[in-house]
Amino acid sequence: MKTADKKIINGWAMYDWANSAYNLVITSTIFPAYYEAVTGDGNEATSTDYVTLFGRTFVNTSLYNYALGIAFIIVAITAPLLSSIADYKGNKKKFLFFFCTLGSLGCSGMYFFDSMNVAYGLGCLILACIGFWSSLVFYNSFLPEIAAPEDQDRVSAKGYSMGYIGSMILQIICFVFVLSPDSFGITTGKASQISFLLVGVWWWGFAQLSLRRLPTSIPIGKPDDSVLTKGYKELSKVWSELKKLPVIKRYLLAFFFYNMGVQTVMLVATLYGKTELNIPTTNLIIAILIIQFIAIPGAYTIAWVSQKLGNFKALMITVFFWIVLCIIGYNLPKNGIYEFYGLAVMVGFVMGGIQSLSRSTYAKLMPETKDTTSFFSFYDVTEKVSIVIGMFSFGYINELSGSQRNSVLVLIIFFIAGLFFLFRANKISPQRS
Repeated sequence: MKTADKKIINGWAMYDWANSAYNLVITSTIFPAYYEAVTGDGNEATSTDYVTLFGRTFVNTSLYNYALGIAFIIVAITAPLLSSIADYKGNKKKFLFFFCTLGSLGCSGMYFFDSMNVAYGLGCLILACIGFWSSLVFYNSFLPEIAAPEDQDRVSAKGYSMGYIGSMILQIICFVFVLSPDSFGITTGKASQISFLLVGVWWWGFAQLSLRRLPTSIPIGKPDDSVLTKGYKELSKVWSELKKLPVIKRYLLAFFFYNMGVQTVMLVATLYGKTELNIPTTNLIIAILIIQFIAIPGAYTIAWVSQKLGNFKALMITVFFWIVLCIIGYNLPKNGIYEFYGLAVMVGFVMGGIQSLSRSTYAKLMPETKDTTSFFSFYDVTEKVSIVIGMFSFGYINELSGSQRNSVLVLIIFFIAGLFFLFRANKISPQRS
């Protein structure tokens, strides 16, 4: 196949521009800091804050991790069926629109979240998380349809780079509100709430540009077929094909483990810096912006390395680097702002690259098929289940030991397991160099 024209490629990448605002403002910067503030006691000397919800007392950061874990469980359960229906009916753009809208509404609803309605705020967080990650199932599945195998690393990197640029622009806008609320006659809390609303509007608005340019999928089923019955049959067929592909099976197992580490780091970094390292909110936001900025050249650099050494070797190098970063993160001192900035630079360089290369590697390993969404659903389910385990492990060990540093040690184990299975996949891969 030939790679689609520039208009379609840019349209596809524009969805990364749209939805990455959620990943930055809600997942990484302003919302975690706001959540920690409204669920804490306001005393900086308190090492651990607790929240009582539904008759049980939780460490506030662990409750946050558990809420995200619930969202990822829902995505993991629903994604396979919905993706097979999308392939069967040829309506993946409709599903992309639905989950984009759901996520945008979840973000916008956070405008009303405060210390008096913690359950409501976590509910909005869960809806936004479901919308974001479910929409990616359908967004990612367009990659093998619009890009030839030799261009998929580059196109995938373009998507992530567009996302970093777009999210940084909105983050800076939100940054102005949060750091200078007096200039607008509002409180810091209200500035954060306005930021959540802006994310919802930004995400939904720019996503419409992407939806207009993406091609319409061709249905692989007949109009009179039962959607649910054929959807499950389609999943069964894809699973049967995957069992005959040893390289992709080993790759998914490797991805399962190292993705536990990558995504957990991304989801807990702000709360780790805030509560464990005592980094001020302003410095945390600066660090996250550094990560976003460095991630752009990082994504393209790792894509270049994959062209020179092969995808598996590039991934193994990157995962090894993540192990080193976790060791550094574990040993960071409290109040070590500049050390935290240094870690942010290193994390940024490999963060976008490993996500981009993971997606394009899977696309290359897929057999030629019209069931692209169904095949990508296995990739996405693997991703979501690994995130669930990573988040619950991080939160549980934090509650058990009283320190998030101990949770970081488990992430190192996840990365080591991922590196081991990447090595095994590379041994039998015809693409290895």
